Amino acid sequence: MLAGCDTSPGTASRKPLTAAEQLRRKRLLVHRDSLRADSVARAGGQLPGAVLPDSRIVAFYGNPQYKTMGILGQYPKDEMLRRLRAQTARWQQADSLPVRPALHLITVIAQRDSGADGKYRLPLPDSTIRRVIRWGQEHKTLVFLDVQVGLSDLQHELPPLAKYLRLPFVHLGIDPEFSMKSGRRPGTEVGEFDATDINYARSFLARLVSENQLPPKVLVVHRFRQDMVTNYQNIRLDPRVQIVMHMDGWGTPSIKRSSYRKFIKKEPVEYAGFKLFLRNDQRPGSRLMTPQEVVSLSPSPLYVQYQ
Repeated sequence: MLAGCDTSPGTASRKPLTAAEQLRRKRLLVHRDSLRADSVARAGGQLPGAVLPDSRIVAFYGNPQYKTMGILGQYPKDEMLRRLRAQTARWQQADSLPVRPALHLITVIAQRDSGADGKYRLPLPDSTIRRVIRWGQEHKTLVFLDVQVGLSDLQHELPPLAKYLRLPFVHLGIDPEFSMKSGRRPGTEVGEFDATDINYARSFLARLVSENQLPPKVLVVHRFRQDMVTNYQNIRLDPRVQIVMHMDGWGTPSIKRSSYRKFIKKEPVEYAGFKLFLRNDQRPGSRLMTPQEVVSLSPSPLYVQYQ
């Protein structure tokens, strides 16, 4: 039944609902949906349309405006998408789990300059975000919108992205490295998110899922040091949002395996992710890990990202 419309017998003479009453009823419906989601979580179940754990996501990361930020912007669109298809095919050969290709777009970029508001971050123009989302829609890939808050915070940076996150195939990534709670300029030290920040992002996405009747959202949290995520044990789960703790950072295969054990396996939240750097992981004396090697990690990463 639509909000404000009552088709039950004998209601023809009733007064139309006020805007305040419509809002109250909408909030009640969201609350009821939240209670249902909580019961699903306690039972260990999945809501319809969940991407994880029945698929593995393979994503290309970057920004089409900056070639140096990752493979997403390193090549023209058609060549980038051809490479993504080839990479997902390799992953499909490595494991029986179905592979979902994804484009992981940095939509809010940490900056060395303070900007007019002193927040040291630059949001992408809507035209660029819409362009990448259109690529995802046309080529049947998931799309992730990634946020580097600088001296801002998630409470200010996520709401402008809600219009995109209402699309069922668009998901979210947040980067503690550039969350500068110390007030220092991004890049001068590694930033952090607390469990309260991650819980805010989870709640933000959960509301969008309930209000718009969407399938669960995936929330990717980057991490390559222990102090990048504080109080991880206080991160709360919700089946409307699938949280991926994503092992970021480049290095040799042995270094990356060690980081994965320390910061992902020892501090689990829900699902695991793993990042591969097409340039930095292949510096002299190192090499890029193969899909078979990454699949064999414990826990096996369900989100894999190439930069």
